[in-house]
Amino acid sequence: MAIVKIIEVIASSEKSLDDAIRNAVKEASKTIHNIDSVYIENIKAHVKDGNVTTFGCNCKISFRVEE
Repeated sequence: MAIVKIIEVIASSEKSLDDAIRNAVKEASKTIHNIDSVYIENIKAHVKDGNVTTFGCNCKISFRVEE
């Protein structure tokens, strides 16, 4: 039986929401192996002077624990 663990990461990017998610997975994969999926929560965008400046979200990253 596989054991799956979930961590929560706050992701952000000045480019896009897609880029923020990819950044979160890339950073997490530096120290975590066997990442299976990412569940996205609380999508947001920061606005300054009428323009979107950054995109962000909470990422729940799931991965299999090695036996």
